[in-house]
Amino acid sequence: MAITDLPSTATSLAERWTQFKLDNPKTRIRDAARQLGSSEAELLATQCTGQPDAPVVRLTDDFAALLAEVPTLGRVMALTRNDSVVHERKGPYQKVSIKGAMGLVLGDDIDLRLFMSHWQFGFAVDENGRRSLQFFAADGEAVHKIYLTEDSNAAAHDALVSRYRAAEQSGDLAMQPTPTSAPETPDADIDVAGFREGWRALQDTHDFFGLLRQFGVSRTQALRLGPPELVQRLDNDAIVRGLEAAAASELNIMLFVASRGCIQIHTGPVRRLVATGPWFNVLDPDFNLHLKLEDIAETWLVKKPTTEGLVHSIELYDVQGRNLLLFFGKRKPGIPEQEAWRELVSQL
Repeated sequence: MAITDLPSTATSLAERWTQFKLDNPKTRIRDAARQLGSSEAELLATQCTGQPDAPVVRLTDDFAALLAEVPTLGRVMALTRNDSVVHERKGPYQKVSIKGAMGLVLGDDIDLRLFMSHWQFGFAVDENGRRSLQFFAADGEAVHKIYLTEDSNAAAHDALVSRYRAAEQSGDLAMQPTPTSAPETPDADIDVAGFREGWRALQDTHDFFGLLRQFGVSRTQALRLGPPELVQRLDNDAIVRGLEAAAASELNIMLFVASRGCIQIHTGPVRRLVATGPWFNVLDPDFNLHLKLEDIAETWLVKKPTTEGLVHSIELYDVQGRNLLLFFGKRKPGIPEQEAWRELVSQL
């Protein structure tokens, strides 16, 4: 149903949201927010009534302290997504550390890089018994969600929500517009020779982002202008073929998916691969990935020099140049890349 089809009596956002859910019970809140000209955070906030039975509780913005207590919940499901990819990983939060604007969760199962300057709003949500902690950027877009599972410590969850419950439970949010990306510098104004020399001289994959800033290039511009022997454009079905090959060989891989406030990483094998309409899915017991194939505009094989040799990745981008997913072979700093992974990417 289009927004214009909603009854004229449904004037407030809360009323429109209630009516929308009745008319579109299977539509996910991210899509509903877009159709209602709102954001996820604003829709949830309409249910912050402050009453004991309210399905949504606004949390304080002391996110560092709150996240430090998430390990008490035991086994949960961590969810990070962008418009085109959803990354869900089950396990406990372990080794949580936050220093200023940067945070880490370094468990064997849940592995996160947190960018806390983008964390603005937090809510505890009860969706007909499915309980979660959800966090949003200043424009109301989700940055990370934590869902309880049947194995979670529900009492610890309730205690955490009680401790971090905000004093003010109104639905009013101080929203800010979505940040816009800086315009890309024309290729002709880039020191391409210097950029390529810097790329070839890399010794650590993490230095790549500093190189982009140094030369003022965007991610996809870097791939266009990078050293020809270190970048290669692939067909957009390479991700499906790569995942199928990894599943067939039981190869341990790494899949990175990012929101503005979080990068979530799966390390390990993938096994059950299922195509459903426009989505290609990994449906394993502890790891789910949902990738909207039609949103892939560019796929690249990228090679970055390190002190242990080249590191190869498959990188997906949408039509706006936003990264959708990074696909690596499993590796740790100081350890060379798996030969089986190099063989896999050579076949793509």
